Amino acid sequence: MQIATFIERSKEKILAESVAYARTIVSLKDEEEAVLRNHLPLVLEAISADLRTPQSRTESIEKSHGSPLANIGDPETAAETHGLMRARSGLHIEQVVAEYRALRSCVLRLWSEAEASPPGADTVQDVGRFNEAIDQALAESVRVYAAEVERWRQIFLGVVGHDLRTPLNAVSLTAELLTQVAPKDLALPTERLRRSVSRMASLLDSLLEYNRAGLGGGMTVERLPVDLAKACGEEVELQRDAFPGARIELIVRGDTGGEFDGSRIREALGNLITNAVKHGLPSEPVVVRLEGDESSIRLAVENAAAGSISSGEMELLFEPLRRGAVQRPGSDRSHLGLGLFIVRQIARAHGGEVSGHSESRKVRFTVTLPRVSPVSVRS
Repeated sequence: MQIATFIERSKEKILAESVAYARTIVSLKDEEEAVLRNHLPLVLEAISADLRTPQSRTESIEKSHGSPLANIGDPETAAETHGLMRARSGLHIEQVVAEYRALRSCVLRLWSEAEASPPGADTVQDVGRFNEAIDQALAESVRVYAAEVERWRQIFLGVVGHDLRTPLNAVSLTAELLTQVAPKDLALPTERLRRSVSRMASLLDSLLEYNRAGLGGGMTVERLPVDLAKACGEEVELQRDAFPGARIELIVRGDTGGEFDGSRIREALGNLITNAVKHGLPSEPVVVRLEGDESSIRLAVENAAAGSISSGEMELLFEPLRRGAVQRPGSDRSHLGLGLFIVRQIARAHGGEVSGHSESRKVRFTVTLPRVSPVSVRS
């Protein structure tokens, strides 16, 4: 008997054993029968239909490589719906995978018990096709499960960031007031408090920008005529005040005027300088170069480093909530690792890009921006 035929004839028995297994999972043990079955009957129907569909060797290889059965934009498959419901039920991804392992084992065991004839070439091929179908259903469930979990993670970050704003604003106002009225012997600690609050606000802003980008909102820029030499010069002065012990040099060449969101560009530059000061050698200067040509403007920040950074790790530095392994002793490890991610979002929102390069113990990040954009661009 073909596995497809067996699934169609023994679906209720298969589901009964699958439900019995589901009840061994803590988060599902008290669920109703209908919830435990979820979309498993439809998953079995899809697997049976797949087994009855002729498949070429090329199609088999593509499926083994993880190519989806359904195309983007097609209606949601039963396996995708199953993964979505399991994510909303609070299951861990390991439990979702275990469900499919149990379903696979259940079908093959019951089928082998019902199969009287000795296995032949057709039987081996049938088992192979069944395993492919199960793996495909699992891949679809896991993909949708992961997307749902990530969506709720982004929502959680957004809620936390929003709710932290009010108490942080209250602390900030109090810190500003104390700075103005505190006696001289408290001037240093009150100024330290004010700077710490400012740093917390900066971290929160970065977190909210990451959250917005993660939810698909992208980053909006308001492009206006601006001279980046002036904007970047003001930001460099601000960073010199923030890092009085660091040497920050600014070199400007060419025409640096164009249509940009000056505030966003300053934010990107501030992040790059902060990154360079914290991870560079304190004895060497941070060099900011701003160069313009006919079509674009390049903003580069370079610092000396204790070691080189591989191309693979360089790309990881732009990933959110991650930090590189190359850090000098005593550097700040409390940040969220969003600085370079935000820089990339700003560059892309302008229709540009940012890249990193490390050679001879020099690390350089370069933002390339088109001078004029005819339309507003979203990252």
